[in-house]
Amino acid sequence: MTTTLLRTAAELHARTRAGRRAVVMTMGALHEGHATLVRTAREIAGPDGEVVVTVFVNPLQFGAGEDLDRYPRTLDADLKIAEEAGADAVFAPSVDEVYPGGEPQVRISAGPMGERLEGATRPGHFDGMLTVVAKLLHLTRPDVASFGQKDAQQLALIRRMVRDLNFGVEIVAVPTVREADGLALSSRNRYLSARERRTALALSAALFAGRDRHAAQEALRARAREVPATQARAEALSAIGESRAAADAHAVAKAAPGNPAAVRAAARQVLDEAVRLDPPLVLDYLALVDPSDFTEIADDFTGEAVLAVAARVGTTRLIDNLPLTFGTLGAAS
Repeated sequence: MTTTLLRTAAELHARTRAGRRAVVMTMGALHEGHATLVRTAREIAGPDGEVVVTVFVNPLQFGAGEDLDRYPRTLDADLKIAEEAGADAVFAPSVDEVYPGGEPQVRISAGPMGERLEGATRPGHFDGMLTVVAKLLHLTRPDVASFGQKDAQQLALIRRMVRDLNFGVEIVAVPTVREADGLALSSRNRYLSARERRTALALSAALFAGRDRHAAQEALRARAREVPATQARAEALSAIGESRAAADAHAVAKAAPGNPAAVRAAARQVLDEAVRLDPPLVLDYLALVDPSDFTEIADDFTGEAVLAVAARVGTTRLIDNLPLTFGTLGAAS
């Protein structure tokens, strides 16, 4: 397969189109995480469909002092990765092509969800992100668009925009791709020195600690439900040296379905230890939120949740998250 490089929407619209068009939106500097998105899009589009990868570094979503000029631009390498993953075309428009006449006066507002977590740290970021996603959806005219779960708040806002404003496109979420040591793949990882990378591993380690604490709670809860909580059961467990286990299981069984506070505490402990590393981790936030609006969940919450973290290591800011399910026997999604 030869991937075609397109610079204008007119070139893209002139292409013969038969099956479904699946789009993967990127800012370039492609890595295996992006390649996974492209392969997913290829599966969705099928052999008769078309996969288009957009490469556009959007100035609207970079705030003052952020790394717009520093952001890596590697189009030749991006073309190769996109081609190997199965893309039919790479749409790499100029800023003038996307924003003719300068920055748009009319923009998409992310609303209250866009002011939380990432939005609080990076004011205006999500307005700029949604504006360019809306424009690229109009310019590429896809049937489906795939986005990574690593940017969980971005994904939630795109889904909300598509639903609220009646965009005729299906949004598909693709699980986060990680390196062998657990670090979530990101174009910004290349900024990290060897020492900074060791510190950065605290982000994923904190999430895994929270996930493992949650899994342990769910396992105890499942154990408590296996047999009715009777005196005979407790005596039987005690006879084989499991009186403490019986007490723990009964205590958990009577507790609320899930313990978000314990999950947060387990993750926070890892992050607190990382503050003392060299170089230190500088935490922006740790949050356990409802993915429908990105507000913190209560201790009696049941359903899908997202454990999210953002921090700086040196001059590099990184984010990560894990989905969790509260109130069922399942632990991590």
